[in-house]
Amino acid sequence: MLETLTVQESVELAVVERSGFIESRHAGAAIVLSADGEVIARHGNADALILPRSILKPLQAVACITAGAVLEGEQLALSTASHTGTDRHASTVRDMLTEGGLTEDDLGCPPAWPSDTATRDEMVREHGQPARVRMNCSGKHAAMLRACVATGWATDDYLAVTHPLQAHIREVIERLTGEKVAHTAIDGCGAPVYALTLTGLTRSIHRIGTASDRSPFALHRVAGSLVRAVRENPWTIEGPSRPDTVAIEKLGVFAKGGAEGVMVMVAPDGTTVGLKMLDGASRASTIVAATLLARAGAVSEADVAALAAALPLSVRGGGAEVGVIRPGAGI
Repeated sequence: MLETLTVQESVELAVVERSGFIESRHAGAAIVLSADGEVIARHGNADALILPRSILKPLQAVACITAGAVLEGEQLALSTASHTGTDRHASTVRDMLTEGGLTEDDLGCPPAWPSDTATRDEMVREHGQPARVRMNCSGKHAAMLRACVATGWATDDYLAVTHPLQAHIREVIERLTGEKVAHTAIDGCGAPVYALTLTGLTRSIHRIGTASDRSPFALHRVAGSLVRAVRENPWTIEGPSRPDTVAIEKLGVFAKGGAEGVMVMVAPDGTTVGLKMLDGASRASTIVAATLLARAGAVSEADVAALAAALPLSVRGGGAEVGVIRPGAGI
């Protein structure tokens, strides 16, 4: 039996307050690592297994580059994104494909509408259709395809668990987390996703987030270049006014959210937070992660307050603000 996170092992990470009444509570687990990688705080059972979902993208991106994909700048940043499908995102993904002799038809992710409302509305007005390039994981898939082209691997079955690319990705994940994969599942985009402990996942993100692009070790150089590309191009990681992008812009962090309430954040000094909301809700993940960084002294409380003001955390009633989504008593 896999030891997954349970209600009994969770703590209150966030609450939803309406007119002075606690309407909802988000329970889960979180862990904070110091700049040098030591555990400085645990909330709930961080050693339980979770599915990292899109938090695996930085690890998958590093693996794609070490497998031979040559990507820089915006393209490199987009390889680890969960983007909102704006025209700029789609154009960059198309460039990633074209430069590798590939087309949108080579993408294995499902067609999707952009999650960016303005872009979707414009597509509807122009009688557009869902497209693979608009799917939030298309940058990751383009990077996977580029790695296959560079290495000479087949591209038609690149998502198969037994494909050489996926075997390489799994090896890199195990190396960075220091754990053996406990279970293999299929993510929403069709790629393999692996069960890991929240602790192991956070350690891997700490290693990526503190790596130097001038390191003598190739894996570290790739990781350092990836994080720098994201920090220099925060629009890539998600999109305008979206939590990951806003957190990078306001705090200078490396931030990555995943489906089902998984979140990681690395401060400029290397302090790292990983968390999992047990109910799968992500609405409080960014502010909880930022608050944990502030309590560790890695970012200022004033900057976190500015971040909170820019996030969709207000609770509305009759057109007015009557409450707020905020960190809970468990942290």
